[in-house]
Amino acid sequence: MKKIEAIIRKTKFEEVKEALLAADIEWFSYYDVRGEGKMRQARIYRGIMYDTSSIERVLMNIVVRDKNVEKTVAAIEDAAKTGEIGDGRIFIIPVDDTIRIRTGERGDIALYNAEQEK
Repeated sequence: MKKIEAIIRKTKFEEVKEALLAADIEWFSYYDVRGEGKMRQARIYRGIMYDTSSIERVLMNIVVRDKNVEKTVAAIEDAAKTGEIGDGRIFIIPVDDTIRIRTGERGDIALYNAEQEK
């Protein structure tokens, strides 16, 4: 099992969500986050200078079985890419175990409904 963390542009969130659903990845969590990037710039609006170095992004957390890692990463990459600086990052982190609280199931089986695969 792997945990995939993706930091993407807020404007690309809906496209990434649709791409994940099309790839049969039906569960993920996401958060609005702010970060600091390499680019530093200030913008002037009506004579007032605003610092725009703090960047708003969406952080997505997805835990998938090993067999679904590549299609999940590909879905995120294809949907989030603009080709410009600031498209984001994808991190792949090993997961030791998963426990479904309701049933006590452990491991891969806790990530999906076995009844749906019959």
